[in-house]
Amino acid sequence: MQNVDQDYFIDRMVYYSTFPIREQAKRGNWDFKLNHIYTIGILNFDYYKNSDEPHHEAKLIDTATYEIFYERLTYITIELPKFNKTEDELVTLYDKRLFVLRNMSKLMSKPAALQENVFVSLFRHAEIDRMKPNMRMQYEKALFDLNDINNSNIKCFREGKEEGLKHGLAEGEKNKALEIARNLKASGVATEIIMQSTGLSAENIENL
Repeated sequence: MQNVDQDYFIDRMVYYSTFPIREQAKRGNWDFKLNHIYTIGILNFDYYKNSDEPHHEAKLIDTATYEIFYERLTYITIELPKFNKTEDELVTLYDKRLFVLRNMSKLMSKPAALQENVFVSLFRHAEIDRMKPNMRMQYEKALFDLNDINNSNIKCFREGKEEGLKHGLAEGEKNKALEIARNLKASGVATEIIMQSTGLSAENIENL
């Protein structure tokens, strides 16, 4: 990711590509076959002055025939200022990813067009990162408590406890989840985050 134009940016991309190439070298008997290397530069400025396209790919080519000389080395540059699609114009997953990169600092909530799991996870992590330190501590403690309960339940089931104990543990787990949700809600944590953290429904949380 590069926010400001600078000299030798392409040199920098080429330099970065040498590291994953060299890391593939194997000791002993090796036939020099390499896996595909992609070097991706996400630019917050216009680099290709004669093009309005935000996406560019470059490969090594034969300068006489213009055929690709080496298929498994690709340099990709994405110029975010040239991506101007609105939410209503987003069709492909690639468009949606560029939209998020272009507008992340301005988005106050998850747009309706971004329903794929990758974006749900992205916005959940963004919500957590925006938490105040004390709220973040409560959230992390809630996750720790839930993991602790789950691990205890698994251990009991593994040891072959009677069927009645299973019901009691499940009830205790639900009560603990409600207690955690109540504390998170009182601290101002978003309902969606509480749902994902405790497994409770939105209705359960709203009724707390």
